[in-house]
Amino acid sequence: MASALVLAGCARHRSGEWPPPNLGQIETRPAPPPIVTPAQGTAGRITSVNSSARYVVISYSIGVPLPGVEQRLNVYRAGLKVAEIKITGPSRDTNTIADIVAGECQAGDEVRGD
Repeated sequence: MASALVLAGCARHRSGEWPPPNLGQIETRPAPPPIVTPAQGTAGRITSVNSSARYVVISYSIGVPLPGVEQRLNVYRAGLKVAEIKITGPSRDTNTIADIVAGECQAGDEVRGD
């Protein structure tokens, strides 16, 4: 009786319905290329302030061109203009130096060339 049940179970399976299992090979797909999107805008952030010497260090995102020497930029805090700076350099990687022309700056302030 047990062999009748086993044979009945095997008789139901049709070989055309299921693909054979892929036991020896692992299917590999090439990884999709990474998506690199340049930062929008040219805003930088003040990372360091020397209030006695009146200069700031500005950091920009990767891919954003650094402003040129002698270029004047505005500094904003919470959407309000708080200072004006002038790029003096030197520039390294994503950082540059600027003199404070007018106003007061704090670390974290946004720098834009309006």
